[in-house]
Amino acid sequence: MTAPRRHTVLVDVGYLYAACGELLFGTANRSECRVNAEGMIHALMGLASSHLGDDLLRVYWFDAARDRVPTIDQRVIAQMAQVKLRLGNLNLRGQQKGVDAQIRTDLETLARHSAVTDAVLLAGDEDMISAIEAAQSYGVRVHLWGVEPPYGTNQAERLVWESDTVHTLDAEFVRPYFTSVIARPKTPTPTEVFSGRLAIASPVSALVHAPAEPRHAPPRQAGPPLPGRTDIVEIGEFVAQKWILTRGRDNIGDLLPGPLLPTVIDKELLVEAEKELGISLRLHEKARLWVRDGFWSRVYREFGMSRPNGEQP
Repeated sequence: MTAPRRHTVLVDVGYLYAACGELLFGTANRSECRVNAEGMIHALMGLASSHLGDDLLRVYWFDAARDRVPTIDQRVIAQMAQVKLRLGNLNLRGQQKGVDAQIRTDLETLARHSAVTDAVLLAGDEDMISAIEAAQSYGVRVHLWGVEPPYGTNQAERLVWESDTVHTLDAEFVRPYFTSVIARPKTPTPTEVFSGRLAIASPVSALVHAPAEPRHAPPRQAGPPLPGRTDIVEIGEFVAQKWILTRGRDNIGDLLPGPLLPTVIDKELLVEAEKELGISLRLHEKARLWVRDGFWSRVYREFGMSRPNGEQP
């Protein structure tokens, strides 16, 4: 009699997002993509079911967050049925710390306790090899999934060797769940440049048609570019979320009905936002307003309130 099969899916989100960004948009920078994570998770569940049967234990979603405080999107994922959110730390350079160790621990533990017969591992790091070998020693079949690389490979060769089966997610599979947020300007042709007929979207047009500066104009201050409104609003939401979790919901509720903040609290909000952005907002009044809009948008949602006068964040 054949033993019943039960499977689990373990996803290294850092690998998944970076590999999909490279494949679809030529960038591994997570901030340049918007991801429908819920849709992606359900698609992975369905694919695993078609390969291994309907008995799914759960999906383990290994991601990272600053100080391990989940973002709004991560909190939504944590509430999904049959999904376990695991968070490592995200350092100031945007690097994940502790995620690989969590994946190894969970895979080995599931295998040791015979919780599953099959494990899908969506990852690319060679550090996973010891976990694969340990799981296999307990009789678990490990199925390595990866994202189609635009060139070369994005998974360690030995990782592929040690796995029982290998499957590649192609662009057609992942594309519905990823959207680029970077508007890439059209590059003008040499003919356009020298004839003066530049594409409107090209940054070169601004240089060609810009008025000449006075000979003794003061030098411009160099610095990192200011992100767009959407990104800055999200930073405001992130700070609100962090404060709700670290300072307590009741304390944040004391700030209501808003939208004005006490001066001291407002200064703390802007300092936190500047740390996240890596940019001073002192000379950017609109950006400071966007941070506050994001903050209140998250607070109002937390307490089930509408924005005053139906304002939009």
